[in-house]
Parts: sequence; C-alpha cells; structure tokens
Amino acid sequence: MDPRSLPVARRVSLLVNALDGAQRTNEALAACANGEEMLDVLLGASMKLRLGLTREQLRDTPPIRDWVWWKNKQAIVTIGN
Repeated sequence: MDPRSLPVARRVSLLVNALDGAQRTNEALAACANGEEMLDVLLGASMKLRLGLTREQLRDTPPIRDWVWWKNKQAIVTIGN
C-alpha cells in the first residue's frame, strides 16, 4: 500500500513512530534553532519514508504542530544566568 494514500494524521503518526530510535534525526531536531528548521528536518524524513507530507500538513497536525509551537516559544521570565 502506498503510504501517501493514507490520511494525514496516520502519515504523521508513521513519521513520529519512525523517529523513535532515529538518533541522527533526533540530534538534528534537537540542534534546530526554531520550528521552521525542525520542519525542514521533518520534511526530509517524510521524503525518505515516502509519506508525501507537506510543510503545511506537518505544521498543522499534532503532535508535530505542538513540537513546532514549543520550539518557537519564548520564555516569559528567565531565572539565573
């Protein structure tokens, strides 16, 4: 079955499951300065898995939507150095 024919939420779920244990991809995600850089990494992973996800689909679908929001979040107060 072609994964591109699956609903977006299912394809995102497949991507998230594939990230479990993907050390290089996880390191690249951790090194991202913002959510847009994360989307670049995730788009690359989606392409390798032939999931056919777009940037917009990744940005708008949980849990990736939440990851991007959190990465872009600014701290209201910084305590200490």
